[in-house]
Amino acid sequence: MLLLYPLLASLLAAVVCGAMGPLTLLRRNTYAAGAISHTCLAGLGLAQYLQVACGLAWISPMTGALAAAVLAALYLAGRRAPPLQGGGAASGSDAALSAVWAVGMAVGLAFLSATPGYQGDLMGYLFGSILLVSPADLAVMGFFALLVPAVLALFWRGILSISFNAEATALRGAPAALYERVLAVLTALAVVLLVRAVGIVLVIALLTLPALTARRLCRRIVPMMALTGLLTFLCLCGGLALAWVLDTQPSAPTVLLAAALAAAARLLTTRNAPSAR
Repeated sequence: MLLLYPLLASLLAAVVCGAMGPLTLLRRNTYAAGAISHTCLAGLGLAQYLQVACGLAWISPMTGALAAAVLAALYLAGRRAPPLQGGGAASGSDAALSAVWAVGMAVGLAFLSATPGYQGDLMGYLFGSILLVSPADLAVMGFFALLVPAVLALFWRGILSISFNAEATALRGAPAALYERVLAVLTALAVVLLVRAVGIVLVIALLTLPALTARRLCRRIVPMMALTGLLTFLCLCGGLALAWVLDTQPSAPTVLLAAALAAAARLLTTRNAPSAR
């Protein structure tokens, strides 16, 4: 019973990673996911400040994280544009990512510093606290784990199209900007769910490493998603087992296992690749 809630949380996180991880790689959104995850600290800090200093007990840290993540995702989606000759759009997008990443962290730390009392419990969001998930946390994670695949299925063709070639999608007259924003919001939801599992700092690793492994072993997107979800669950379970043995937090072992699998997949596919003559 002690590990029941962490295992359920791992399963829910694996569902979302399986759905969003491969798309994050295809769309080259890994740094955007990192910026969104660090912006969560701004929402967490603001929610904590409003709870403690202003008496607004109904605002939970996860509510603040969700609001900050969605706002950051929509902003970055609006800034994303096709690369222009000379790299102007690309550099502008990089600047927006850097600004969101840095400002989100700074705002969160400022609110945490201004909040009266000890805020050590909130620091668990930086490095994850999957061992401490509550039934309320599982309910929120379960809602996200149902919502993300459902919305993804609803906009599947459009999201898949922009993931491979956003410019061609726009030239065909499809609402590429809408698909971009939907994908951004889904990324934000995935990030908020994963913050509970591995923390703000390591979200980008869990969202990309299992997908990177699956991409080397699968050629089609749907099997890649399924394998990504399975690998994520195995890494989270392995991280829990190592944490039990080593008496440590499971976040770091989880990410190290995911990195080891990615390295092994790279080595395997490189060895089996036909040599050029």
